[in-house]
Amino acid sequence: MTGPGSERVELVLRKYDGRPHRRVTGRLLGDDEHGTWIGTPRGTIVRYSYGWRRFERTREDSVRLLPRDAWWMAMFSAAPGRSEIYCDVITPPERTGPAQFTVIDLDLDVIRLRRDGRVVIDDEDEFEQNRVRFGYPADVVAGATAAAETLRSALSTDTEPFAGQYRNWLSRLR
Repeated sequence: MTGPGSERVELVLRKYDGRPHRRVTGRLLGDDEHGTWIGTPRGTIVRYSYGWRRFERTREDSVRLLPRDAWWMAMFSAAPGRSEIYCDVITPPERTGPAQFTVIDLDLDVIRLRRDGRVVIDDEDEFEQNRVRFGYPADVVAGATAAAETLRSALSTDTEPFAGQYRNWLSRLR
């Protein structure tokens, strides 16, 4: 495990057709066996490239995990946020600059709700629409759907990194 740092790092999300989706700049906290951890303290600006809002400030401290070669990334949020863990199904992250990671958002989200611990898969309809609209290849569909099922199981059974190890990374934001 590498130690905490103050290096700024940008996380860029795009859609499958290449258009910008959203971006956030956080602090590179370090790496461990699960991947790269990025801290986004309460008040961090998230910039959107769609809808009526162009930016929003985060309401809680969060850490984001970018696993190596996985089809997902996770955001772990401090209380009192509605979701404890919010996972985006993505193409595997790429380091696209010295302080930048880029991913392709594949619509599916897997969320563990804080109140009752329920795990839900969200935006399956959006995934199906975009699968047709953008012509997701079979390997992308297989990678995304497998990731969603893997995440559903891991979040439901408290498998690391979802069981609580993330709390150590969250504590570094204080």
